Amino acid sequence: QVQLVESGGGSVQAGGSLKLSCAASGRTFSGNAMGWFRQAPGKEREFVAAITWSGITHYADFVKGRFTISSAQNTVNLEMNSLKPEDTAVYYCANDSGRRIGVISAPSRYDSWGQGTQVTVFA
Repeated sequence: QVQLVESGGGSVQAGGSLKLSCAASGRTFSGNAMGWFRQAPGKEREFVAAITWSGITHYADFVKGRFTISSAQNTVNLEMNSLKPEDTAVYYCANDSGRRIGVISAPSRYDSWGQGTQVTVFA
């Protein structure tokens, strides 16, 4: 089991930037990919971005050109630029160990999750 801890959340004005980090411990990064998801109040958890261990990246359409996912050693980062109020949510990182099936954007594919970090974007 991989333990994941997110950091870097906070409050920012629209148009600003934040960088989220996800540090892994335990059985460190293994499997297929790492992903970032977010959940706003009253909404379902939604896919934001993912990166495979071969370095292939995937993004939700609503963040393309604004967010960048990257990985280094046991950390996965999400750089968020041109933030909008609708980006406000709790952001979670997750590990896809390869034991589950499904598309890379499906939360059910991921079997380890962090506790989340709050991102608030105000107008």
